[in-house]
Amino acid sequence: MRRVIFNQKGGVGKTSITCNLAAISASRGKRTLVIDLDTQANSTQYLLGDAEYDCSIADYLDQKVGFFEVAKPANEFVFQTEFNNLFIMPACKRLPEIEHKLESRYKIFALKKALEALEEFYDEIYIDTPPALNFYTKSALIATDSVLIPFDCDAFSKSSLESVSSAIFEIKEDHNENLTIEGVIVNQFQPRAKLPLQLVNELIEAGYPILGSRLTSSVKMKESHQQSSPLIHFAPKHNLTKQFETLYDELNNNIAK
Repeated sequence: MRRVIFNQKGGVGKTSITCNLAAISASRGKRTLVIDLDTQANSTQYLLGDAEYDCSIADYLDQKVGFFEVAKPANEFVFQTEFNNLFIMPACKRLPEIEHKLESRYKIFALKKALEALEEFYDEIYIDTPPALNFYTKSALIATDSVLIPFDCDAFSKSSLESVSSAIFEIKEDHNENLTIEGVIVNQFQPRAKLPLQLVNELIEAGYPILGSRLTSSVKMKESHQQSSPLIHFAPKHNLTKQFETLYDELNNNIAK
């Protein structure tokens, strides 16, 4: 299973959702890979902390190949985190620098090729994307089976959902007929507040595939970021951790149907 987490609006929880779902997958015994395509490298920091690494997704994509040069396989750019079964292909500061060069070299399908090879080694693959429909996001949407869209119960996030959905269906139409919106994840939900419930109900009425699980706000998330430890390890009994586990189970139960 390949999943990309994408929204053009920043601050909706893409990194938190990516890393915590991946960590739960790994804790259930599945070899799980996170690919960090966000130039801010937040997933990399979350899962590797201050650990040093000498290559990244940028190095994989920017490899030179020719008659006398053979590209290194994608798995050589993957690092084991300190958590069992959890791996990451990290981001780095070079991603913005090489974007135009990769576009000019028609590397838009390079990630798809990488994932086809990586599926031999990993049961689940999660891709964190930048908050923009740029080269890296398009590469991820072309390369994956499904998209998860975080929604942070904000009026601005609601207005951006239509453009996000249109962008996804355009990629589906032109490059990846198997691409589907697996669901919209309601994040930072406040069950006692009127506006979040109103916004969610409006999205359901509009026909968006809103997942039943809800993720609430908690300072534990920020603490887990600071400690570079996903919630399933940092606070396994916390309510937000249980919500992530419920979300993970919902996603996999939907696949099984």
